[in-house]
Amino acid sequence: MIWNLALHSLRHRPLRTFLTATGIAIAVGSMVVFLSLGEGLRRAFASELSNIGAELQISYGSFETSGFGGVPELPLDLLDDVEAAAEPFGVTKVVPLILYVRGGFTASSSFAFQGLPADVDVASIYPGYQVVEGDGIGPDDAGRNVAVVGVQAAERSNLAIGDVLRLSSDATFEIVGLAEDGGGFLSNGIVVPLSSLQTAIQSPDRVSFLVVDLEDPSRADEAAAALEERFPELGVQTAGDVLSVIERGIRITDVVRLGISAIALIVGAIAVANTVLMSVFERTREFGVVRAVGARPRFLFGVVLAESVLLSLVGGAAGVALGRGGAWAVNLVSADLIGLDVAAVTLRLVAFALLVALAMGLLSGLAPSARAARIQIADAVSQGG
Repeated sequence: MIWNLALHSLRHRPLRTFLTATGIAIAVGSMVVFLSLGEGLRRAFASELSNIGAELQISYGSFETSGFGGVPELPLDLLDDVEAAAEPFGVTKVVPLILYVRGGFTASSSFAFQGLPADVDVASIYPGYQVVEGDGIGPDDAGRNVAVVGVQAAERSNLAIGDVLRLSSDATFEIVGLAEDGGGFLSNGIVVPLSSLQTAIQSPDRVSFLVVDLEDPSRADEAAAALEERFPELGVQTAGDVLSVIERGIRITDVVRLGISAIALIVGAIAVANTVLMSVFERTREFGVVRAVGARPRFLFGVVLAESVLLSLVGGAAGVALGRGGAWAVNLVSADLIGLDVAAVTLRLVAFALLVALAMGLLSGLAPSARAARIQIADAVSQGG
């Protein structure tokens, strides 16, 4: 009965109900869009890391401070020592690589170069990688300024085989092939010979990472512990460690985005409280009559609180739908710019948004509900109307 009365009251004032629910929908929708970025990034990074075949990644210093895409700092002459130290754990290969990002003013002018030894099969490190047009990098390309561009990067920047990529004023690379790895990192990146990239960035004896492939992947944690003890100056991460570092970073951004969303949510809660309180003032005589026929104060408290909760849940459900539309629009732009979906509206995000809407309805309805429960029969009946 309480819910029916609450629903009837909201329907009796359709314009006010619609405007208030719209405000809540915008607040909840903006929160869903902001938080969907974190969910999408988690999926994207997990997918990317699952595409890396190597069990260990070694950086100079901790992974957080290794300068992803910056100047290489890991001495290349450590390769033999690392390989020797990892040999008891069944190491099959240790591959040096450089990740170097050339920034631009737009996404189409920014490129992520990855330098790998010319005699290494790229597919052995990134399963699923394949050259779909032109030629790949081979042993004869060591020292040559040639490049294989990911299909998504080529499409985004209008690149084709035979074009020239400029890394700096002194270094250019001729595109000899196009490749893909199922929409992952290398579909948006550029593979070049390691020695050529070292020369281009004037870092002949440094690399960004060493990736270690083990015969038995289950020994990755054991090998990582041994390498950390042998080389305390290095950071040794398993794929799970890398994902944990990224997860911590995403959680920090979640808190920031939730803080920004809280401003809109507070405004929405104030709108709900104002709408329900106005309804209580307008129905003072009605509530007095209800009390006169035997209704208890807690009944009126429940009716008004139910109105607030219903209003917030309807607005919250509309906000989830609005947020899904916003996330779709974000993915439309990000797929065009970087070839990845960066927003995802997951089931737990939907549940969280509806819980926030429910809490908003409960909190903003407390004061109006208490006001309705305190209405005295004599005072209410004495009012006109």
